[in-house]
Amino acid sequence: MKFPVLMLGLALSIGALTGADAAEPPIVIKFSHVVAADTPKGKAADFFAKRAAELTGDKVKVEVYPNSALYKDKEELEALQIGAVQMLAPSLAKFGPLGVKDFEAFDLPYIFGDYDDLHTVTQGPIGAAILKKLEAKGIVGLAFWDNGFKSFSAKSPIKTPADMKGKKFRIQSSKVLEEQMRALGALPQVMAFSEVYQALDTGVVDGTENPPSNMFTQKMHEVQSNLIMTQHGYLGYAVIVNKKFWDGLPAPLRGQLEQAMKESTDLANRIAQEENDRALEGIRASGKTAIYEPTAQEKLAFKKQLVPVHKTMEGRVGKDLIQSIYEVTGFKPDSL
Repeated sequence: MKFPVLMLGLALSIGALTGADAAEPPIVIKFSHVVAADTPKGKAADFFAKRAAELTGDKVKVEVYPNSALYKDKEELEALQIGAVQMLAPSLAKFGPLGVKDFEAFDLPYIFGDYDDLHTVTQGPIGAAILKKLEAKGIVGLAFWDNGFKSFSAKSPIKTPADMKGKKFRIQSSKVLEEQMRALGALPQVMAFSEVYQALDTGVVDGTENPPSNMFTQKMHEVQSNLIMTQHGYLGYAVIVNKKFWDGLPAPLRGQLEQAMKESTDLANRIAQEENDRALEGIRASGKTAIYEPTAQEKLAFKKQLVPVHKTMEGRVGKDLIQSIYEVTGFKPDSL
């Protein structure tokens, strides 16, 4: 009889389709960040999503949410800890309020002379030891990503530290950055990154500090008339993941994601300088913000006023940590 044979074939076909439909869905990683997609961090996050899919054979899907689409920078760490998102790349200043004050060493003004000094720390034993301290908070630190070196902008010209006296400057939540602004006679105003443009536009604050890429992509140059290239401090990020989620991944997948992260870190750090250079030219071409290059003497005046913040913050950041950074970078504060 052909009927049972036909039914058997149909049953096998349905079973095959059901098996295909029942294939494991991809593991979803929600990657939230607060800056624009065309910044160094935004581009590296998108590249990580692409490489994660390729290296895992689409077993992992990374969903990137830029520009505070999910959470503002004050909210995102809590979201990660409760598992509402799996991955973030917050600026390093965010970890001091979390209780890991070692990260505030990166906020110390003029502690890094250039990217070589910086990478000696972030890509060496000091950086690895700092990331390790996040595990007690339920977080795994995967990598450091560069943005660039910050400069001051304001609605009035700045050429000397005295020009900042009495002015309200937006900062991230960081005791080091608060002390930095006070050392200049400025008034620190802690504010979420997503609120800065409007605050500058309405005069809630007089100025801020950013690498050119952040200033340009957030259109801050349209509501600031002056930028002085002090390059006084570093702005970077730690790429972090929820520890419970990360530890629960199959080891082969975790290894593939680590490779994707390594490649993304190489990209982020390679493009940081060129993206900031391009943004600076964009600011210049707009004609809306005057860019001032301080003389050697003017820059030295900022250094002399700001480097003592290192000593002031030893009790918070850690004297031994600061000294270890001096040793690997060769920085000598007493030589100023």
